[in-house]
Amino acid sequence: MSSFCQSCGACCAKFRVSFYWGETDAHPGGTVPQRMVIPISPHLVAMRGTEHRPSRCSALEGEVGQQVGCSIYPLRSSTCREFEAGTPACNAARAHYGLAEIEPEPA
Repeated sequence: MSSFCQSCGACCAKFRVSFYWGETDAHPGGTVPQRMVIPISPHLVAMRGTEHRPSRCSALEGEVGQQVGCSIYPLRSSTCREFEAGTPACNAARAHYGLAEIEPEPA
């Protein structure tokens, strides 16, 4: 996880975090706690708190733009694992919270 992510958390409080239900622990091999998701279609779930506006993931701890963390970080969904700091989506979420843009992390 990027050091920016430990102090930002804007993406967790801006976007709907949806993913295939099979990533929940209700499915063999799934990791995301079922109690922390809500169904949004027959095959998709979303992290609780991100299914409406204003949005804030139920796993987000701390204050956006200050110091944050994910309470289920090792168990997080593919959506969260694939989100990258410094991308246009990241910077859009940061702008929503009045945070400066950041550069993408080197590969």
